[in-house]
Amino acid sequence: MSYNTITTTPISGALGAEITGVSLVDHLSDGVIAEIRQALLDHLVIFFRDQQLTPPQQIAFAKRFGPLEEHDFVKGLPDHPEIIRVVREADEDSLNFGGAWHTDVTHQECPALGSVLYSIDVPPHGGDTLFANQYLAYETLSPGMQRMLDGMTAIHTAEGPFGPNGRAATNWKNMQIETSEKALEEMEHPVVRTHPETGRKALFVNKTFTVRFKDVTALESAPLLDYLFHHASHEQFTCRFRWTKGAAAFWDNRSVLHYALNDYSGHRREMHRVAISGDRPV
Repeated sequence: MSYNTITTTPISGALGAEITGVSLVDHLSDGVIAEIRQALLDHLVIFFRDQQLTPPQQIAFAKRFGPLEEHDFVKGLPDHPEIIRVVREADEDSLNFGGAWHTDVTHQECPALGSVLYSIDVPPHGGDTLFANQYLAYETLSPGMQRMLDGMTAIHTAEGPFGPNGRAATNWKNMQIETSEKALEEMEHPVVRTHPETGRKALFVNKTFTVRFKDVTALESAPLLDYLFHHASHEQFTCRFRWTKGAAAFWDNRSVLHYALNDYSGHRREMHRVAISGDRPV
């Protein structure tokens, strides 16, 4: 698709494009915002380099796409609670935050529409983020598997990362995370969701939050879920973004998985993330 005010350069065959010709610091016109939104729908994840965003400017840009939400378990910045610091210090050697294929906050009734992640401090090498196209994950399944999954519901919960005995209890020591009983709550979502803007179907399960199918035990669910988790991240569905200082990524949480690589031990990495409120998956 051609755009009037922005330029898009795809970074892979499956998804992802770098956007040039726009500064996120500026107050952008409604027309430019509409083109950025269309680029997001076309490419699923879009990237902007060489931005110099303050927290208020990051919030102002993200709010052009919808109201923002605060994380249930990670405290935001003192003056900007919508922004969470995703940080791993050079002396940490534990699991990194976001270090598994996942869709953000699917334990919520209305998972985020999308997220805007901005790089504050990046390692000299490593620390890339991978993204996977979940339209393709669904569309490449056999017709019989598609028909079966179309009528199924999955159970999502934040217990694994944020429950009282979750991964946050021993990892992410430099982030302000509060584990709680709230993470034990369960939420039902369709295994295949229809995107509210494009009308396309996408696979909607992820290893971080999806624990079983409705009315099926975790043990019985495991073989099919494990297959879907593996299938969803096949390399032909993915793109990889190499971070530079001042870069921003904006992904459509309704149609992609993402994965933060843990390959920069001995170096510091800090990102600021805001999440745009979404709707109930159907």
